[in-house]
Amino acid sequence: MNTFGNKFRITLSGESHSPSIGVTLEGVPPGIPISLDELIAEIERRKPGEKGTTTRKESDTPHIIRGIEDGVTTGGSIRIVFHNRNIRPEDYRQFAEIPRPGHADMVRLQKYPAEKFTSGGGIFSGRMTLPLVAGGFIAKKIIAPVEITSEFVSIGKIEIPEQFSKSPHQYPVFEKYLEEIVRANDSIGGIIRCTCRNIPVGLGEPFFESVESRISHLIFSIPGVRGIEFGDGFASTKMLGSEHNDPIISIEGETSKNSCGGINGGITNGNPIIFCVAIKPTSSIGKIQKSINLKNGEMTEFSIKGRHDACFALRVPPIIESVAAIALASFILERNSKNPTL
Repeated sequence: MNTFGNKFRITLSGESHSPSIGVTLEGVPPGIPISLDELIAEIERRKPGEKGTTTRKESDTPHIIRGIEDGVTTGGSIRIVFHNRNIRPEDYRQFAEIPRPGHADMVRLQKYPAEKFTSGGGIFSGRMTLPLVAGGFIAKKIIAPVEITSEFVSIGKIEIPEQFSKSPHQYPVFEKYLEEIVRANDSIGGIIRCTCRNIPVGLGEPFFESVESRISHLIFSIPGVRGIEFGDGFASTKMLGSEHNDPIISIEGETSKNSCGGINGGITNGNPIIFCVAIKPTSSIGKIQKSINLKNGEMTEFSIKGRHDACFALRVPPIIESVAAIALASFILERNSKNPTL
């Protein structure tokens, strides 16, 4: 099931080492200006190239097949396609025999026994976040003037100071640490904070369609996500109620602090939505590991060849922003369909 949404629907297609991958968006209103240059700039934020990321090089050029004409959405379904050129499915065929620890290889083989890994990581690959970013770019245009930003809280064991939170490679302590990880053929994860500003009051529903529920649903579609917390999150368990509660200081609902992360009872309260996402270390590492050999049933030692991220978290901020935008777009378009004057 590669489709999410109702009034606003997003569908992913293709696989990591197949000829192409793409995204289809349905429910996008007509008349929204879309700049190809801005879309490409957003895609560039996710591309590898910095230290600690994969050496796989793809142009990631977006091909708009339909739904946007003369730089404006038509109101019909939007289809954006990316061609895969630098593919090496042979790097992945070993995993059909020896599944990677921590990866989806084993469950992939159990659920889809006919899989031959001819498409590399397939639909389980982090490359599938490329069409997510393209879809999120459109969603950001739908929800304007809502603004979404992200920053690093920590990467591996290193806390990232605020002045380097958007560019951790400029932090010498982190750079030295990352070099050690790369030399050790290992990997690290990280924590990323996302902030959504200019949020209208009243989005979401109690229980099953809460704002937290829908954002979390999409956040966990990002490969490698291990957790999410809103506002004070897990730290609130160590706080008193008097410390955690947000005093209301205006009839519009403004609060003097934002421990709840902008959401009460599953519904936005007008304050910024703030949440943090935990990204695990990349499963594919060059370090010697043990796994089961599915052909002979014996444990074996092996190392993973190919091109993989030592720190996939470095590429995740625009992906988190994109899925947050998709979730918020779905709420806003649902609200507008009930109240066309909004």
